[in-house]
Amino acid sequence: MHFAYPPRKDSNAAAFKPRASSSRLPFIRRGRKRVLALGALFFFGIIYFLTRPSSRHRGANPWMAAHLKAAKEEGTGSTMPGVGDHKAPTAADGNPFGADFSAATENLASFGKAPTVVLVTVYDETNFHRAYLDTIRENRRQYAKKHGYGTFSPKVGYYNLNGSPLSWTKVVAMRHALTLFPESTYFWFLDQNAFVMNMDKSIEGDIMAPAKIDAAMLKDFPVVPPDSIIKTFGHLKGQDVDFLLTQDYDGLSTSSFIVRNGEWARFFFETWFDPLYRSYNFQKAETHALEHIVQWHPTLLSKMALVPQRTINAYSKVEHGAKYETGDLSVRVVSCIRTSSAVCENEAAPFIQLWRGSDKQQQAAS
Repeated sequence: MHFAYPPRKDSNAAAFKPRASSSRLPFIRRGRKRVLALGALFFFGIIYFLTRPSSRHRGANPWMAAHLKAAKEEGTGSTMPGVGDHKAPTAADGNPFGADFSAATENLASFGKAPTVVLVTVYDETNFHRAYLDTIRENRRQYAKKHGYGTFSPKVGYYNLNGSPLSWTKVVAMRHALTLFPESTYFWFLDQNAFVMNMDKSIEGDIMAPAKIDAAMLKDFPVVPPDSIIKTFGHLKGQDVDFLLTQDYDGLSTSSFIVRNGEWARFFFETWFDPLYRSYNFQKAETHALEHIVQWHPTLLSKMALVPQRTINAYSKVEHGAKYETGDLSVRVVSCIRTSSAVCENEAAPFIQLWRGSDKQQQAAS
């Protein structure tokens, strides 16, 4: 049985008929509509930029505002146009308690020049005996005099911390020191309960020289031991380091650190002292705040170098960190942490005798 062939199609196809359209503008294609839309967007953008308020009247970026305030404090002028007519903060604004900062400041550089290094220590006269604190002041002054450095020695209570722990005083004191010594290069914060032991070592030559930093700094190293996933930069060069500090067995140590003066240093202290971090209930206040900001802000981490603890921050006991050895720059008396002044002084006594004994030997030799 054969099936019938399918019907054969007509070889002459019907003429093409365009699809009926309701548009009254058939000449506008889809591409042309897109061009017109972009043109309209560009036109209204131009109108916006021409009519928006100027930067002088808009809310300022908080970080830039901090920099502008710092510039005004130091008399360097503004870095942006249009803000030079703002009133600079007065001394009373930053000193609500009327503290005598002139008595806490000393320049031991020759011929009245700006000291290359400023040694900053905050003194707690409420919880420690006056004689012990005078010994520490003598230690600082002797070291500063030998190298022609400056000293800044504010007291706990000089600054209004708005209820924050008193340990935050070190941060605002360092920021204040940048203002008092604008021409100095390095600022070394050394805890009240630490002593300079090696009077021959200089900060600019033996610690902060680029070659010295390159040889000492710990690269690609966990910021917070033992297993922080954030590590120090492996490509950082000594000449680019603006912040040098150490770790102990618990984490970063803020009992001894050095900062190079400059815009980055001002930004660093203003970030560290931000009310957000001061009001947060960190277990170790400013120390844990520092650990937080350097791990979350590459701008800060990119200028930070970790060095072995004994470089600038040896401890009197091995339980908390690297123990002091002869020749180390400084030693921190760890028993002074959360103990009475008497306990602190007893542990500090051998180091005071050692420091004074070496000083007498040097004087006899000269």
